[in-house]
Amino acid sequence: MNHSFSENPLWPDPLRGEGGGTVGSAEQWRRRRPEILELFRRHVYGRAPLERPQTLRFAAVDESRGWMGGTAVRKKVDILYTGAGGTGEIHLYLFLPDGASRPVPAFLLLCNRQAANIDPERKMQNGFWPAEMIVSRGYAAAAFQVEDLDPDRYDGFRDGVHGIFDPRNVPRPPDAWGTLAAWAWGASRVMDYLEADPDIDDKFVAVVGHSRGGKTALWCGAQDERFAMVVSNDSGCGGAAISRGKKGETVKAINERFPHWFCENFKRYNDREDKLPVDQHMLLSLMAPRLLYVASASEDTWADPDSEFLACVHASSVYRLLGLTGLETGRMPMPECPLHEGSIGYHLRTGKHDLTEYDWACFLDYADRHRKANPERTPQANDDLRPGRPLNPAGGSG
Repeated sequence: MNHSFSENPLWPDPLRGEGGGTVGSAEQWRRRRPEILELFRRHVYGRAPLERPQTLRFAAVDESRGWMGGTAVRKKVDILYTGAGGTGEIHLYLFLPDGASRPVPAFLLLCNRQAANIDPERKMQNGFWPAEMIVSRGYAAAAFQVEDLDPDRYDGFRDGVHGIFDPRNVPRPPDAWGTLAAWAWGASRVMDYLEADPDIDDKFVAVVGHSRGGKTALWCGAQDERFAMVVSNDSGCGGAAISRGKKGETVKAINERFPHWFCENFKRYNDREDKLPVDQHMLLSLMAPRLLYVASASEDTWADPDSEFLACVHASSVYRLLGLTGLETGRMPMPECPLHEGSIGYHLRTGKHDLTEYDWACFLDYADRHRKANPERTPQANDDLRPGRPLNPAGGSG
């Protein structure tokens, strides 16, 4: 499993610029990083037509104590935005440990399942989002449903955020944003709110996704460096798994089954993965020097744990360039033997395609370990260039 680029000469190298030169310093990496982002926008996920809209505003729906046996405060917040095609909203649910020193770090789940999986009333608690566990460990537990942004079906990109912001009566270009990019855009709008909430430590917010949500979390974290930790669970093709030589789901299979997830250009690489100018190890490398966690399941052959782990191995070269340990070893671990030493964490769980309490416990353990090692902050990529600024909690940019 400990492969090198010299053994795979057709694999694109994140540390070789578009002009062919070798990237050998942190300064050169900061110039190389936007090139890689642009390649993913052009060929895989598509480009959003805007970042934070001027119309973005936050509406507090509820804030109440007494949750989780009196240990938590619950907030409900609507995040609203308006474009030429109408108004959209994200319904954010947020539980905070009551009595803890504020601000608190947070885990944000991008929920790609039914509402019961993130039940804000806690009548149908689910291991997919064990908010009680997260809060008991001293973190805020935040979640929203990705379909608040865009329905998970092919609708010609007329509904959801596409219908609100895409130009009307104009053919969609082949690099227009797909559904995963729309969901990732929404996660960044949630981060806009979390930055504005004085109860949240915006220096440590982890974005978490499972399956298609894991693909989304990676694309969100690659673009939005405000997230201190990015977690991908069983994300497979178009997520954490290397596309070249992948077993299980392929680029062709995912494009045929889910034609709305990626940009139109991605379909050009059906059965032609070797022609892609990028591969998913390069996506993972865009998280450096922030914390990255990838999780796999032993029976999830469709996602292909070997290819997910391999991407972590090859993303580590960028972390090493920046003076950090990426993945601590090139040897695939046994199930339930998590790798938590480096700035790339990984575990293989026994079982099927799912997000479980075991996975969450590993994410929390990893966050605890690295936050305690860096108690003041988690390093950001070129912190003086972090996007965003203090926001008005009532909304707007003032």
